[in-house]
Amino acid sequence: MAKNILYKPIITEKSERLSENEDTPKYTFLVNKSANKIEIAKAVEDMYSVRVKSVNTLIIPAKAKSRMTKSGVLKGRVGAYKKAIITLPQGEMIDFYGEA
Repeated sequence: MAKNILYKPIITEKSERLSENEDTPKYTFLVNKSANKIEIAKAVEDMYSVRVKSVNTLIIPAKAKSRMTKSGVLKGRVGAYKKAIITLPQGEMIDFYGEA
């Protein structure tokens, strides 16, 4: 079940800063667009064996992209996706880089 809801963690400089906060660590995940907050929380709890305090979700809209090449301008589109920010209680943490 968790594999169909959670696709991957989003690891950027901003998300790393959010996860380093010891009072309320927050982790960001790319999730299924049809998943709701309850399903996302249950999937994180099952996959990482942590308690979830809260879940915030947002849908990033699709964007038009273009780039210059030798043959001219290539135009394309980046699809929309759903992002979830998971807040854990104080003392809990998820270690993405540790041994599983």
